Amino acid sequence: MDFQPDYRHFAAVMRNERPARLPFYDHYFAPNVVEAITGVPYADLLGGDAADRAEYFRRYIDFLRAMTFDVVIWEVCSGDPLPSPSALYGGQGPIQTRADLEAYPWDELAALYWRHAAPYFDALRATLPPGMKAVGGVGNGVFELAETLVGLEYLPFIQTDDPELYDALFARIGDYLVELWSEFLPRYGDCFVAARIGDDLGYKASLLTNPRTVLDQVLPQYRRLIQTIHAAGLPFLWHSCGCIFEVMDEFIAAGINAKHSNEDIIAPFQTWIDRYGDRIGLLGGIDMDLLCTAAPAELETIVLERGRAWRASARGWALGSGNSIPHYVPPDNYLALIRGGQRLRAEG
Repeated sequence: MDFQPDYRHFAAVMRNERPARLPFYDHYFAPNVVEAITGVPYADLLGGDAADRAEYFRRYIDFLRAMTFDVVIWEVCSGDPLPSPSALYGGQGPIQTRADLEAYPWDELAALYWRHAAPYFDALRATLPPGMKAVGGVGNGVFELAETLVGLEYLPFIQTDDPELYDALFARIGDYLVELWSEFLPRYGDCFVAARIGDDLGYKASLLTNPRTVLDQVLPQYRRLIQTIHAAGLPFLWHSCGCIFEVMDEFIAAGINAKHSNEDIIAPFQTWIDRYGDRIGLLGGIDMDLLCTAAPAELETIVLERGRAWRASARGWALGSGNSIPHYVPPDNYLALIRGGQRLRAEG
C-alpha cells in the first residue's frame, strides 16, 4: 500500500494539538462491515489457535491500513472473565448484599483476565506494522462493571439501604481495574499510543444514574486509573455516550486527555468543540443516524463541509463516527465517510 501509517498524528490529537495529517478513529468495527468492504473473512479466526489469531490481526490491520488509519483499535474487556451472571444488559447481578460482595472471587479475577486476554495482546504486538500503534487496552469502565455486578435498576437500592456497601462496591471495582492496568501498562503499553476506557454514563437527555454516584463513587476510581495510566507515560481517552455535560468539567479536571462519542440529538459536535476544545482532544463528529441513512454521495459532501469547520475551530481532532461501526452501518456509507476525510486531508 502507498499509505504509510504514522501514529504520531493520533498522539498529537491526544495532546490536543492539530496534527500534521488528520487521523481517523472509531471505537469499534463490526466484523461483518469489515468483511463486506474487504471481501476477506476473518472474524472466526479470533477463536482459533495462535496462527489463527495472528492471521486475524493481519487481516484486521490490513483493513485499517486500507482505510488509511494510523492506529489499531483494540481492547479486551475486564468484564469478559467475570463469573456469571452478568447484569450489564439488564436483570439482577450476583452482588446485592454485603455478604455477596465479600464472597465474590475478587482475588481470582486478574488471573482469569490475563489467561483470557494475554493471547490477544501478544498477537497484536507481533502483528503491528511499522508506524502503527494501538488505542484501547483494558476495556469496560467503572460504572459498566457496577451495572454488570449489580444491575442498573438495583444499584439505587444498595445506595439507599447500605451507603457503606455502595462505597465498598465501587472501591473494589477500582481495585480490580487498577490491578489490571498496572500489569497491562508495563507489559503492553509500548504497543499503545493511548489508553482508552469506554463507560457510557448518559441517556439522550440526562445522566444514566444520579450525579452524586458519578461524582462520589465513579469519578474517584477514574482518578486512580488516570494517575496510573499517566504515570506510565500514556494519555487517556474517555469514551462515554449520552448527555454527560453535567460532569464533563470534573472529568477534565481528573485528567482525561480526549473524549469520544457524540450524538447530534444531544448536541452538535461543534458544541463539544466550543465547550471543551481548548482543554482536551475530541474524536468523532459524524452522527450515527446520518452515517446510516444518508446517501453515500451526500454523506461524503457533509463530512467534507462539516469537517472544514471542525478543523478550523478544534485543536486536537480525529474524524470518525460519533460512536462506532456496528453491524447495521452500510459499508458504502462508511467508505463515503473515509473518502470525505481523505478529501479533507488533501486540502491540508
